Amino acid sequence: MKKEIERKFLVVGEYMDFSIRHTHIIQGYISSLPERTVRIRIRDDKSFLTIKGLGTDGGMSRFEWEKEIPLEEGMSLLNLCEPGSIIDKIRYEIPLDKDHVAEVDEFKGENEGLVLVEVELQSIYDKFEVPSWFGEEVTGDIRYYNSMLAKRPYKLWKSK
Repeated sequence: MKKEIERKFLVVGEYMDFSIRHTHIIQGYISSLPERTVRIRIRDDKSFLTIKGLGTDGGMSRFEWEKEIPLEEGMSLLNLCEPGSIIDKIRYEIPLDKDHVAEVDEFKGENEGLVLVEVELQSIYDKFEVPSWFGEEVTGDIRYYNSMLAKRPYKLWKSK
């Protein structure tokens, strides 16, 4: 069993020139309860079933279990997702140093205009140099969890 440890930031500058690859992601939530989210993710031509637990350490870490499943099954499972829970985004991968990769999510659809970056860590004490295009840290702010963005999309927020 794996524990996901990550920090999340808003993006405030240009990042595209640093990207080494990008993927299209469509994901939906079978369960978006904070205690346990169950997600189906289609990433280009692959499909994954993911279960995540409740966040700890100020939202930096949580239990995560993920398994690749056949694409056809993943596409079918999207039909079981909670109504309105589909997230559409482009993810850009940007190396930061030898141990860290920034994953920039540029949201589409109902969350158009939101750009977030996540950096996965080995421990909650792991350090990395924060680039100038990283903005405000939003680690632990549940409004920025994908499962919450599916329920209350970015375009509906009163103040950004």
